[in-house]
Amino acid sequence: MPKTVFFAILASAMTLIASPSAKSEETKPAMTSETKALLKPEKSGLLPIDGVNYYYAVYGKGEPLLLLHGGLGSSDMFAPILPKFAEHRTVIAVDLQGHGRTALGERPFSLGAMGDDMAAIVKALGYDKVDVMGYSLGGGVAFRMAVQHPEAVRRLVMVSTGYAANGFYDEMRPQQAQVSAAAAEFMKDTPMYKSYVAVAPKPEDFPKLLDALGAFMRKDYDFSAEVPKLKMPVMLVYGDSDMYKPEHEIKFFQMLGGGLKDAGWMREHLSQNRLAIIPNRTHYDVFFAPELVASTLPFLDGVTKVKTWDEIVSE
Repeated sequence: MPKTVFFAILASAMTLIASPSAKSEETKPAMTSETKALLKPEKSGLLPIDGVNYYYAVYGKGEPLLLLHGGLGSSDMFAPILPKFAEHRTVIAVDLQGHGRTALGERPFSLGAMGDDMAAIVKALGYDKVDVMGYSLGGGVAFRMAVQHPEAVRRLVMVSTGYAANGFYDEMRPQQAQVSAAAAEFMKDTPMYKSYVAVAPKPEDFPKLLDALGAFMRKDYDFSAEVPKLKMPVMLVYGDSDMYKPEHEIKFFQMLGGGLKDAGWMREHLSQNRLAIIPNRTHYDVFFAPELVASTLPFLDGVTKVKTWDEIVSE
């Protein structure tokens, strides 16, 4: 397999896994004994939903936050930042179909079906309404959940997520089309494969998962007509070097009603929706950036007030 195709598979799989033991200067300080204790779920288990046996884990206390990971990852990829969320929230982390501890099964792989599944999981766990944060593939699932089950979503955060296939840089689409089981043998030394086989109920399904992801990514999609259906507050987050074109990110924000006019001296025209561009981050590391917690928690908590210039001068 040509090297360019191999790395395309890594890219188009939508994530590079950052394991809890990954060596990173910015995440080392967080992994204290107290932090590790926070990584132990209050409860976890499997929920059979429409032919898929979903793994879930619940952490922390507070308002519920459903957290959805990226492609070829699992809920474990949030390990560096999950404790920070769990300090403020009840975090419900789910391994998506075919990922982590959730078996692929025989059901077709689709965002719409998984969006329905997430709403069913939330209900099965006893919640009427939750905040939802999804990264990449998880962002797509979060989008479908919010469109299909708006009554179940209070606030929505989509991280490194587009609304249409043409949002990717042009060279990405042909690369994505090449993802298939043929790449499995070449990926055995990668973090994606090692993380998968460490917890998957059927490790031998890894080639089938690549086939499912490849077939999924070869499909064209455009959800622009459904973006206006998102009536709840929505936040978009990207790295400044993400795999999406900047104009696509801005257009998404504008379709949500943001970025259309000046907010006004008294913030009277401020949109309910938010856009964050995190500097020095790519699609493959934005999901564990400390800035992700700092930028999204106030939004999730509904905090909009900031000090005025007059208040600051008076101080």
